[in-house]
Amino acid sequence: MFILRDLLTPLQQIFSDTAQGQKRKVWFVYTLLSVVVPFTSSITSNVLRSLHTLFGMEIKSQRFYAFMASSTLPWQRLWQALWGLIPNPATAGRILVALDDSINSKTGKTIFACGHFHDHAAKANQARYPWSQCIVAIGLLKQLKGRWACLPLDFRFYLMKKDIEAERINARKNGTTIAFENKMEQAATMLQGVFAYFQQPVLAVTDSWFGNDGLWSRLDRGRGGDFQLLSRLRANLTLYVLPPAVASTDQPKQGRPKKYGARLGNVDQCASLFREQAEVHRAFLYGKRRDVLAFAQLVMLKTMKCPVRVVWVFRKSRYVALMTTDLSLSVEQIIEFYGARWKIESGFKEIKQEIGSSKTQTRNAHAVTNHLHFCMMATTLTWIYADRLQHAPDRRHKIRGRSSFAFSDVRRLIAEAALHPDFQSFCPRPTQSPQNPIVQTLLRMVA
Repeated sequence: MFILRDLLTPLQQIFSDTAQGQKRKVWFVYTLLSVVVPFTSSITSNVLRSLHTLFGMEIKSQRFYAFMASSTLPWQRLWQALWGLIPNPATAGRILVALDDSINSKTGKTIFACGHFHDHAAKANQARYPWSQCIVAIGLLKQLKGRWACLPLDFRFYLMKKDIEAERINARKNGTTIAFENKMEQAATMLQGVFAYFQQPVLAVTDSWFGNDGLWSRLDRGRGGDFQLLSRLRANLTLYVLPPAVASTDQPKQGRPKKYGARLGNVDQCASLFREQAEVHRAFLYGKRRDVLAFAQLVMLKTMKCPVRVVWVFRKSRYVALMTTDLSLSVEQIIEFYGARWKIESGFKEIKQEIGSSKTQTRNAHAVTNHLHFCMMATTLTWIYADRLQHAPDRRHKIRGRSSFAFSDVRRLIAEAALHPDFQSFCPRPTQSPQNPIVQTLLRMVA
């Protein structure tokens, strides 16, 4: 309960001292807790029902819906306040940031930021281009109590330029059509915001779609070490040896010095060439220490226009090629950090399915944006709460091969703290109503 107080108090201090601000800070905290508590999906009507049933608050539905669609909630300051509550955010002297995009399927045709986006993970009986929102998100990769987790930090809605220009979609906010930004520009803006706040080198861990010069050039090619990339390499990319060093005693030649050395071949050809030279490395991967067969080589990439370290990770007849611009990383760190990237994928599942952001059908631009802010902030708050616990929570639903705690285990602990009678001593409710005695039973059933 004291951990929850220490996390929520700085967020409340962001709101103004006016009567309206004081009322909104209480609504904000209890709305955030209603999203965290594993009672039901976080659609707006269910959040209001949780406020009434779990916390005994009396809020008229019209006023609450107006609050959820407000255009004046100070999200930027709220996020920065939450970033400041993350204990020891750096890993090996870097801020590890996972970057990826995801789609959120919807049904309403007038929902803000919806369009027909390609679903590369669609099954045989699913639409390849569902009506959905495309979300570009970043999250902090951090080890919590012996396991990796991804803490959402920021997001953007991506809309295709042709849809905005043809006015086929709802792209209006505050009465004006939003300007087009491609995914690389959105990602670079978010990464620059993270560096501006933490003032530490940022290592962006991405898949092969983002790990190229499209993002690298927008980050000013690392800006002297402020930004680095770690991503997977495509099998058809051509690799080159580093250019030969030019000694000062050599006779100067006409023309510029060579930028690239001899051609090594593409990634797939090099994998066959270097497989016999691979060595066993021990890395913390997917929850345990594992022996990994890998080979590393410093090469030049024309797509990045700079030297990179490539690591081929071999398993039976397959391999994965990883690339990083951070030449100081060890082979074990490269493998471990990229393995942790998968946590942003499981983070999307937590936000969309466990928190329930995929089920909301709000249409107004501010209502859509605010709801996703609440869902992502609730996820980050949950992981920070877990990090501040003295001991790792027990895993309630045991799974063979998985001993670490789950996201739902932490949500249950937060629910117990939020529903404790002493919780309202630092965050009083507007109206003190007796709690329904069936609440604890319901929480035990749904947790």
